[in-house]
Amino acid sequence: MKLNKAFALRVRELLKEKKLTQYKLAQETGLYHSTMTDILNCKYETPNFKNMALIIRALGLSFAEFFDCSYFDFKDLEIK
Repeated sequence: MKLNKAFALRVRELLKEKKLTQYKLAQETGLYHSTMTDILNCKYETPNFKNMALIIRALGLSFAEFFDCSYFDFKDLEIK
């Protein structure tokens, strides 16, 4: 699985779990809604670190908590 897809899947999973909308997450991060949509629809090859950090922080997680997921298993993760 590509990194951008793994990131998007994890964010979508957490949005559902926390009962948050994509729009609310965009507001909490300060990112444009269109940017959030592009990230979650894998329009970027890889989300940049700043945007990833803003999203993870807005979800109320540490990096370790966010990336502690089978989506990010390095043996199966395609990183370009």
